[in-house]
Amino acid sequence: MRVSIDDHDRSFLLGLNRLKSATINEICEQEGVTATAVRQRLVRLQGLDLIARTQVKEGRGRPHYTYSVTPLGMRLLGDNYAELANILWEELKGIDNEELRCRLAARIQTALVQQYGRNVDAPSLNGRMEQLKEALEERGFVVELDNSGPLPILREHNCPYHDIASGDASICELEQRVFERVLGTKMNLAECCLDGHHCCEFQAETT
Repeated sequence: MRVSIDDHDRSFLLGLNRLKSATINEICEQEGVTATAVRQRLVRLQGLDLIARTQVKEGRGRPHYTYSVTPLGMRLLGDNYAELANILWEELKGIDNEELRCRLAARIQTALVQQYGRNVDAPSLNGRMEQLKEALEERGFVVELDNSGPLPILREHNCPYHDIASGDASICELEQRVFERVLGTKMNLAECCLDGHHCCEFQAETT
């Protein structure tokens, strides 16, 4: 499951990363908060594998502990690609050579299919949609799978391409094609956030 943090956690991790490795007292001094507050946040972020604790022993005295940001924490701090994605998409759409533009778009689609479909191999459509749902959730998507009707429906409650889609709805079509290739069936984008709906709803056309 993908880890999510709030702005306070992000600020704390950034501050600790600037120190590289620090004791609780050093963190307290930087953050301007009590040792109790620092310990509580450290314990929680350690539980998420975002902070590591290292025992340091010097001479004959009692060992002490230092804390540092883990590789997962470092990755999470840099995991904000919305602006970069917007720039790259605008550059792609600005390519005058239509053949080259289409070829690059096709390669992006294939890369997304490989990313989302890596573990999607269930024999039934419902099973594959459940696996796709799990793959999306691991990447921070807020999705649900509705099997109450004759055909399964996948709902996205947070548009991962909102800024791009606001200026170019073709990204929605690209996502639809990706889901079709991953699931091996035609999908219908029945509802879309851009049209004022509360979610994007992808419905399978056949089982």
